[in-house]
Amino acid sequence: MNKRTLWITRTAVFIAVLIVWQYATSFWSNTLITGTGVNLLLVLAVMSGGLAGGSAVAVLSPVFARFFGIGPLWPLIPFIALGNLTLVLIWHVLGGRETGIRRVNYLLAAVLAAVAKFLVLYIGVVQIAVPFLLKLQEKQAAVVSAMFSLPQLVTAGAGGVLAICILPAVLKAAKSSL
Repeated sequence: MNKRTLWITRTAVFIAVLIVWQYATSFWSNTLITGTGVNLLLVLAVMSGGLAGGSAVAVLSPVFARFFGIGPLWPLIPFIALGNLTLVLIWHVLGGRETGIRRVNYLLAAVLAAVAKFLVLYIGVVQIAVPFLLKLQEKQAAVVSAMFSLPQLVTAGAGGVLAICILPAVLKAAKSSL
């Protein structure tokens, strides 16, 4: 299989798993479960499918979430995609470094990516979108703001920790498919 076909296949698999995960967890209405799984998939996609594959999953994730009724209001999708892309980029740069201390790289990537994604979402959604772009009642604005604050840090961090645990097996399987 040539590299382009392999990339398309891996990216398609991660998008399919993302869709199944978001659909399956939509019945629970639990941001922590859905978000942790999505962040795990973002990390696995970028680490096994490269920056382009991870970016594709990152951008499509909030769109699919919206279709399943668990996602954001349409005006928030660009902010969420940017937060996801931030996580993917940091994992690509730090997690993909070839050093003798891969676990340290993964831990650093997990922490920095979680904090960076949280900051992008907090600034973009809570500080910009909610007060200036969305016409929400005070209670609705408080709910949206709460969803895009601390839970985002928790789910991005938890997704990164889970990725550290299973990434070696995923990368081994991906390498054997070459």
